[in-house]
Amino acid sequence: MTSSRYPYEPDEFDAPAPAGAPVGVHRAPRSAWSRTWPFLTVIVLAGALGVGAVAYVSMDDDPAPVASSEDSAAGTDEGAEASETPSDEATDAATEEPTEEPTETEEPTEEPTEETDDVDSLLAAADLSAYVRVLNENGPAGEAAAGQAALTAAGFTDVAAANYPDPGTGLTANTVWYIEGRAETAQAVAAVLGIPAEQASEVALRDGEVIVVVEEDLPNAG
Repeated sequence: MTSSRYPYEPDEFDAPAPAGAPVGVHRAPRSAWSRTWPFLTVIVLAGALGVGAVAYVSMDDDPAPVASSEDSAAGTDEGAEASETPSDEATDAATEEPTEEPTETEEPTEEPTEETDDVDSLLAAADLSAYVRVLNENGPAGEAAAGQAALTAAGFTDVAAANYPDPGTGLTANTVWYIEGRAETAQAVAAVLGIPAEQASEVALRDGEVIVVVEEDLPNAG
């Protein structure tokens, strides 16, 4: 190689090797395995990465854990118990006794009042055949006749109604007069007509055994 045909400056690589020195040591021939294994390594790593990626994606798609056979059996038993055991509300509803509808109660019969009992007892002790006169002095017109009707309805058999013959008794309230021995009959007459018992008194009468002097409305007449 002449300098006229080589365009570059000579350097250490252009110096000839000493006699006996090894030539091309760094260029020793390579085996087929040394040339192949890097490619195989890349292929294996790529396959492993692919399998791992597929597995990771599969886990994300189905996040729910898979129940074991024991868990499945336990779940089945609990479901059976839940279906067999009724709830507390259902049990209470089943055991609750039906309410009884109110039965119709009979209306109480009216008991006789004390006043009625007194009148009945007085009539039982009276002489209903005694001669009774009802004389209207200052009472409303027709009040003597109303008193007569009330006494007759009570059972008296000899009752007369008229105006008082000689006005001027001075009485202001209904009064019952009776002769000796007719006190019980007079009390019965007063009770039937609604005259207080204290307004009955024994007197000597010229006509009749019991006389009622009417000065106002008779409470129980008409």
